[in-house]
Amino acid sequence: MTPGQDAMKLENLPATRGRAGPEGRFDAVIFGLDALVTADAMHAMAGMLRQFLADRVPTAVVSSSVDARPELQAWGLASLVTVVVDGRGAAHLPLSGPPDPARYLEAARQMETHPATTIVIEGTSEGVRAATAAGFGLVVGIGAPDQAIGFRVAGATAIFGCLSDLVLPSSPGAQPITTPHPVPPAPDAWTLSSQGFNPAEEGQRETLYTLANGYWGTRGSQPGSTSDGVHCPGTYFAGVYNRRTTILGTTPMESEHMVNAPDWTYLGIARQGQEVFAPSSPLLREHAQSLDLRRGVLAIDDHYADDGGRTTVVSSHRFQSQSDPHLAAMKTTVVAGNWDGSITIVSAINTSVTNGNAADDSMLDERHFLPPAAAQIGEDTVAVDVQTNQSGLTIALAARTRILDPAGAPVPHTSSFVNSGGLFGHEITVVLAAGEAITIEKTVSATTSRDHAISTPRLDATARLALAPGFDALLNRHVAAWAALWARFAVELPEASPAALAMNVNTFHVLASVPNSIELDAGVPARGLHGEGYRGHIFWDELFVYPMLTLRRPELTRQLLMYRYRRLDQARAAASAAGFSGAMYPWQSGSSGRDETPAQLFNTLDGSWMPDHSHLQVHVGLAVAYSVWQYYQVTADRGFLARYGAQMLVEVARFFAGIATHDAAADRFDISGVMGPDEFHDAYPGSPGLGIRNNSYTNVLASWVLARAAEAMEILGGLDVHERPAPWAPPPAELQEWDHISRRLRLHFHADGIISQFDGYEALAEFNWDAYRSKYGNVGRLDLILQAEGDSTNHYQISKQADVLMLFYLFSAEELRAIFERLGYALPAELVQRTVSYFLARTSHGSTLSRVAHSWVLARSDREQSWSLFSQALECDLSDTQGGTTREGVHLGAMAGTVDMAIRCYGGVETRQGELLIHPLLPTELPRVAFQLSYRGQPIDVELTHHLAVLRLRPGTMAPIRVHVEGIRKTLHPGDVLKVALRQRP
Repeated sequence: MTPGQDAMKLENLPATRGRAGPEGRFDAVIFGLDALVTADAMHAMAGMLRQFLADRVPTAVVSSSVDARPELQAWGLASLVTVVVDGRGAAHLPLSGPPDPARYLEAARQMETHPATTIVIEGTSEGVRAATAAGFGLVVGIGAPDQAIGFRVAGATAIFGCLSDLVLPSSPGAQPITTPHPVPPAPDAWTLSSQGFNPAEEGQRETLYTLANGYWGTRGSQPGSTSDGVHCPGTYFAGVYNRRTTILGTTPMESEHMVNAPDWTYLGIARQGQEVFAPSSPLLREHAQSLDLRRGVLAIDDHYADDGGRTTVVSSHRFQSQSDPHLAAMKTTVVAGNWDGSITIVSAINTSVTNGNAADDSMLDERHFLPPAAAQIGEDTVAVDVQTNQSGLTIALAARTRILDPAGAPVPHTSSFVNSGGLFGHEITVVLAAGEAITIEKTVSATTSRDHAISTPRLDATARLALAPGFDALLNRHVAAWAALWARFAVELPEASPAALAMNVNTFHVLASVPNSIELDAGVPARGLHGEGYRGHIFWDELFVYPMLTLRRPELTRQLLMYRYRRLDQARAAASAAGFSGAMYPWQSGSSGRDETPAQLFNTLDGSWMPDHSHLQVHVGLAVAYSVWQYYQVTADRGFLARYGAQMLVEVARFFAGIATHDAAADRFDISGVMGPDEFHDAYPGSPGLGIRNNSYTNVLASWVLARAAEAMEILGGLDVHERPAPWAPPPAELQEWDHISRRLRLHFHADGIISQFDGYEALAEFNWDAYRSKYGNVGRLDLILQAEGDSTNHYQISKQADVLMLFYLFSAEELRAIFERLGYALPAELVQRTVSYFLARTSHGSTLSRVAHSWVLARSDREQSWSLFSQALECDLSDTQGGTTREGVHLGAMAGTVDMAIRCYGGVETRQGELLIHPLLPTELPRVAFQLSYRGQPIDVELTHHLAVLRLRPGTMAPIRVHVEGIRKTLHPGDVLKVALRQRP
């Protein structure tokens, strides 16, 4: 039977692929038999087949068994089926193994129907995937609820719990198949998806769909797109920077950027005589994107139709290998719906790339490469080298393109080498028949001159590619690597929780941004490997990232802290140049550790350049020291402390001791000329750029670091691991001085006792928040708004983000009270609450980190507001809450901070004084949370509810650990389980 014959039409089905025949009708059905052989399924199938037979609808059964007919006869189905494709019926096909797209296509051929107008009903995700790849119009997954994720990822159009859920019409005029009890198409928590093409949202989507593995990352742009104001393809390598000098007016400005490397995803596809298929094409009928967070796979489905009704489906899946970090792959299926003819494919590496993703840098020189060098290697492979024009770094990419049929066999085609307009690759022509599908398999290997154990980047890249298997084998290894990461890092929330998707999205992007399986000399860019925001620099944001890693895989934190250690000499040199001893880490760091903080900031509101004095944020060194100590507390890694960590602690302490000046009359120490985390105050009114005095955050943390540096030296006994005097070790007199300073740094308080942000903060003018919110709506960046008006944030009691309140984020109330007492100040509980309320009312939340910190400090006093701020922080990039900044990269600190909140804030996890402390306080909206910890080498599964805390130690040979849960102290051994009832809190 062919389309259009007089038969019952299965219409109005949820055919989201748009492949159905005229008026969306379907006229044939294929059953995948392998997973449907149960009594209930067979009885339901029998009824359906009798109905189809009566209504002259052709049917087929596809089976991996050698001979399926005996089984069909046993169930009384053999006489009801039109076509059977089993081992015997498919013996002539070049199959790669069951299930295989070729089996389904063979069934359609024998029924004389087109895949586009045929339904496939399958019980396995593999079968759904094969049928989807073959281009069938509607693919139905049948299975239990826990199979729904697999079905959706595989491409199922509709998902049902069992065959009997499909209610069939009893006559040609009856109602179509309905879904009275459908299985949810997919838990929202693991699939980030979007429908339709919206140019205004494309930049944000490209960021959110970015794939990365810590070594390199690729934005989720449409294959074949170029930077055009809508699309912004980007490929970024961790640690690969380049400096350029731009003349702004008459002033030269040197800036260092993480470079946008050649685009390996370039793939142009066009029918003969037509324009290239692209979302912006008038031929586009449907466009869908989905990121499978569990597997790290991005899918893009596009459906095109010309004026003559000729339809084409282009579907791609790609990943940045988590198991083989130098590799990436993309598999694109093209289905000719109802036309015969040829298509032209351009598969290339696009070297015509610049840094154009960040609006703030639009006036800077964005060209970072010398002319490329390329060569064809074999008939399907091309290699390209590019070199940065200042740093002299080489990036080599090797790309292999193969044209295959759905069974994986090579497809005849013509190919020629492309070397034009910055494109290096192959132009391929393939002839298709109606209903035929081909697969374009593109595998890419990348190497840079920063890599270890290589001869040249090109030789290494081509050698890796030669050893790389096909897409499916690479995908299996990649998915297994992601499964291992999720087993360690997943934070389990109730499935129905609206926070679950955002939690998984944030976890995914943090893990994608750190090297999990390769050793690199690279830090954590504040915007990940997702875009060019902040020029790819490393800030104090790592302070928010490390806890999420340290408590699960501390070796990742260790590797990232080594980025800071390797740049310790540069920090020492910076301190020396400023006239101080010790180490002064820069506010913005890139390749070498020199201060990359720009002297000017581009104000996008009025198009002007304004002075940027954020280099005064020397508190970044305190954050480095804090992270070193927290790593040691979790791991007890004495070797790291002796070789690397103590040096960083000591040199940071030495710097802050050096910049503190002594007021002998009051026996107090002052730190002047700095800028706090607030970022809105770089000076007092009328003195721009000179800094402020006694920032509370800086002074309190400096006191703590001075004490911890001394404690580290006590632990190590003043010696390094080689038992010789460490040249950087402080002598007794210096340690004594540090002890004095750590006890006498000055803090300031308002007249009513509120902890002042800095000396003189209370004297600043109050700000008219209502007027500015009414005028501007989003007032997060008041620094830009006021500068455009000729005013300055230095004049007002306003904060961009948490400053004083960061102290309550970093320390428990008990710890902070001890630091204040060390300094000679009291910190009563009522003062904490008043201080929190005071600054929360004066904060613009101009940083994504702000809501994380504020949510944290409110967790024990105002759980409702804490959850509200937490929810906003979770959505910072999903909802682009900073007003368009997500297109320039994710906000990695906020993403990691929200994941960490579920563990250390709401879960109440602390590590100090050789104990693991757990003091949970779950909000009403979070009835249960579960996660895994790694404390001093011991893996621990933690499950918390409002009523119970359960710790399960994994079996092994680890040493016992001390835990403290809700006042109960225990020493636990591998394999132990501890259950503690939690008291209800108001």
